[in-house]
Amino acid sequence: MREVQDHYFRKAKEEGYRARSAYKLIEIEERRRVLRKGDRVLDVGAAPGSWTQVAAARVGPTGFVCAFDLKVIDPRGFAPNVRVMQADLDKLTNAAFDGEFFNVVISDIGPDTSGDASGDSIRSVALCNTLLDRLPVWLKLGGHIVMKVYEGGGYPSLLKRTQQLFGEAKGVKPASSRRESVEMFIVGHGYRGAPAEPTHTSEAKKRGGWGE
Repeated sequence: MREVQDHYFRKAKEEGYRARSAYKLIEIEERRRVLRKGDRVLDVGAAPGSWTQVAAARVGPTGFVCAFDLKVIDPRGFAPNVRVMQADLDKLTNAAFDGEFFNVVISDIGPDTSGDASGDSIRSVALCNTLLDRLPVWLKLGGHIVMKVYEGGGYPSLLKRTQQLFGEAKGVKPASSRRESVEMFIVGHGYRGAPAEPTHTSEAKKRGGWGE
C-alpha cells in the first residue's frame, strides 16, 4: 500500500498539484461528474489548495472557484478564476460573495485526528452536518455537493440526510484513498433546498430566483 501512496505523492509533484488529495477529486469527478465549464464552485476547508486547482481547471476561465479555510491558503500560482479567503465554516454567509450562489460545493474538510477513531468520526460527521446546514445560503437549487466524512456510527444518518436534501446522493471511495482509511466521500446531485421549516421561510423566499 505504501507504494500506491508514494505513486500519488510523486504524481502530484510531477503534475504540479499541492497535495496528492487532488486525485481523489479527479476520480470522483470522472465517476460522478459534478463540475461543468462555467460553474461557480465553493471549496470548503480548501488548504492547501489541491482541490481548488482541480476545480479551477474543470470549470475553466468562464467559471469561478472560491476557496476558504481557517488556515491561510497561499494564493500564489492559482488560476485567475480563483479567490482565496480565510474564514470560519460557521460564520461565512453569501454576503461574502455579493449575494451570489454556487453551482457546486466541494469539501475535503476534516477534524484534527486524535487517534480515537470513534471520536474522530463523530467530529467529522458534525462538520458535515454543519456544512449541510449552510447550503441554503450557498448552493443553488439543482446544485451538487462533494464532501469528505470519516465513516462511523453517524455515517448512515448523514448519508440519509444528504439523500433527503438532494435528488441523488451516494458514497464514493476513491482508489487514491488509503485502503485502511475510514474516509468516504458523499456525492449529491440536484439540491432540493432546505426542508420547509419556519426558521428557513425567509431564506427560502430569498433563494426563490436562484434555481437553474
